[in-house]
Amino acid sequence: MSVMLESDLGLPKRSGKVRDIYDLGDRLLIVTTDRVSAFDVVLPTGIPNKGCVLTQMSAYWFEATSSVVPNHMIRVIDSTENPDLPVALGPEYVGRSMLVRKAEPVMLEAVVRGYLAGSGWAEYQRDSRVCGIPLPAGLRESDPLPEAIFTPSTKAEVGHDENITYEQAAAIVGADTANTVKVRSMALYLFGLERAREAGFLLADTKFEFGVAENEQGEEEVILIDEALTPDSSRYWDAAIYQPGRSQPSYDKQPLRDWLSSTGWDKEPPGPAIDDAVAAVLAERYRTAFERVTGRELLVGG
Repeated sequence: MSVMLESDLGLPKRSGKVRDIYDLGDRLLIVTTDRVSAFDVVLPTGIPNKGCVLTQMSAYWFEATSSVVPNHMIRVIDSTENPDLPVALGPEYVGRSMLVRKAEPVMLEAVVRGYLAGSGWAEYQRDSRVCGIPLPAGLRESDPLPEAIFTPSTKAEVGHDENITYEQAAAIVGADTANTVKVRSMALYLFGLERAREAGFLLADTKFEFGVAENEQGEEEVILIDEALTPDSSRYWDAAIYQPGRSQPSYDKQPLRDWLSSTGWDKEPPGPAIDDAVAAVLAERYRTAFERVTGRELLVGG
């Protein structure tokens, strides 16, 4: 299967680790490529159809949660007929591109945790806290928390995001914005948690990004942007094999991280090309998560 590592529409663009963003004036066109990163390094090998999964899974959640929290989505590009766009889009852009409203990003990563895993588990082992929030003694790795917690982090342009306290978050973006981000993140997580359970998944934790945009009344509001509850931003565990007290198999990039660690790579750029078998495993995991959660068939362009 072919992969898209770079998009080229002949327009100025800004590129992140995975997404290429084109400024269309009052709107943005976001093209999600098949690039994959690990340990903050973009690798030279893509994962087939990963961009389609991320775009369409985000669209599913944007639609499902639009009455809970407003978001930036206008529509997914689902054909090559787009008379409202200034450029023609070939079939390779279908299913992986999204037209969205412009928003000024809020400089926080909004993380919600319902289970003790990842950097939260590492913090808990040190001082029984996560982002300054005290937790009961005796919790095991992957245990459910007494209640979901909001644990923000910095939004680093390069390098690693750093976990911070809510008070530090408020100092960065202001008390009102921090409170809105927290309330909306918690509402989104709890909605996603229940919907994921219906699909046989535990939503261990997730990360959201928000921006400030004008609503139809001309007032500024905090809205959900970027992506929503995808395997790139969320930790999905299969409820049927969940066993607290250890790390859980996740429908995310963990097989890639494990393989990279086994190669002896020093985690500095450039990264190694991904083994074909590992790429195939990741592609299958992403697609399976999409199909189980959404109940939809993945739309793949050219």
